Amino acid sequence: MVDLRSQYLSIKTEIDHGIQEVIDSCAFINGPAVKSFQEDLEKYLQCKHVIPCANGTDALQVSMMALDLKPGDEIISVSFTFIATVEVISLLGLTPVFVDVDPGTFNLDITKLEQAITSKTKAIVPVHLFGQCAPMEEIMKIAKKHNLYVIEDAAQAIGADYYFSDGTTKKAGTIGHIGCTSFFPSKNLGCYGDGGAIFTNDDVLAKELRIIVNHGMAIRYYHDRIGVNSRLDSIQAAILKVKLQHLDEYASKRNQAAAYYDKAFSGNPKLKVPTRFSRSNHVFHQYTLLAKDIDRKGLVDWLASREVPAMIYYPVPLHLQKTFKDTRYKAGDFPVTEALSESVFSLPMHTELDDEQLEHITTSVLEFVNR
Repeated sequence: MVDLRSQYLSIKTEIDHGIQEVIDSCAFINGPAVKSFQEDLEKYLQCKHVIPCANGTDALQVSMMALDLKPGDEIISVSFTFIATVEVISLLGLTPVFVDVDPGTFNLDITKLEQAITSKTKAIVPVHLFGQCAPMEEIMKIAKKHNLYVIEDAAQAIGADYYFSDGTTKKAGTIGHIGCTSFFPSKNLGCYGDGGAIFTNDDVLAKELRIIVNHGMAIRYYHDRIGVNSRLDSIQAAILKVKLQHLDEYASKRNQAAAYYDKAFSGNPKLKVPTRFSRSNHVFHQYTLLAKDIDRKGLVDWLASREVPAMIYYPVPLHLQKTFKDTRYKAGDFPVTEALSESVFSLPMHTELDDEQLEHITTSVLEFVNR
């Protein structure tokens, strides 16, 4: 699904130099490489504060901890996403509340949001799924109306732009009160291990976030609150600093691959190509097709036999997962989410795809679909 080795080889000299600098300095934890990457990412995102941390799940958890939410407080998100988004809500004793998603973009359905808000609602966690932004302008308006926090899960859309109705533009993760991302290796901006970061333009929240990721300390050995140990190590920061310089180039290459897929599949009655949201560009963390009247498992198995990887994101919606079993929800409550879980599949999407590979992938898909 992602050719990390070929990508590494294309930037090997820069990466190896960055890693060697960290080893030579022996500043492995919170070293200069972390500060340097943090500053570069702040500049790229045009965001006042970037707080590096150990992974994207920690980024979400720390964000919610910084808001001093109480057990029983309700957090609204979607059921069509990776579990981390909602896992941390339950981990902190908060109550997840699900809303359905838009059938085109697969992101939060803004028409369903307000009816999910109650007196216990404290925050909304929109997910920028597969590489494009959720409808953030409308989400922020509703959040302001009801005095709610917004935590953006931007793990799949770092580098994406959101276009506001007044003509202004902001990067994914910098629109809400807090934004979160993951640097998992397969992400558009991925390191060679685990890593994550939190974004905010709020000085007060930034101070709390920095304290929480460092065992609740603002001053060494003086603990102001309960925190966690969540750090981005210096070697990963050095790798990310190099890859950040190529992020827009990577997005362009992913869009070229997506255009090839679009041309091959558009017009086929059994395949629906990804919908582009007019208010966001797409950085294609995944290229996800909607299958119609196709044996999806048979297709995935057929592609595997042709040495074409394909993945299903996500086969079981969160509200139907055993761990989130809840008398409030049952099968049929979120029809779009459930239909997507039964019909979507994703094809290889990365920066190293060439025309020969793309032709093999698309031909293999069409051979099965059209037979």
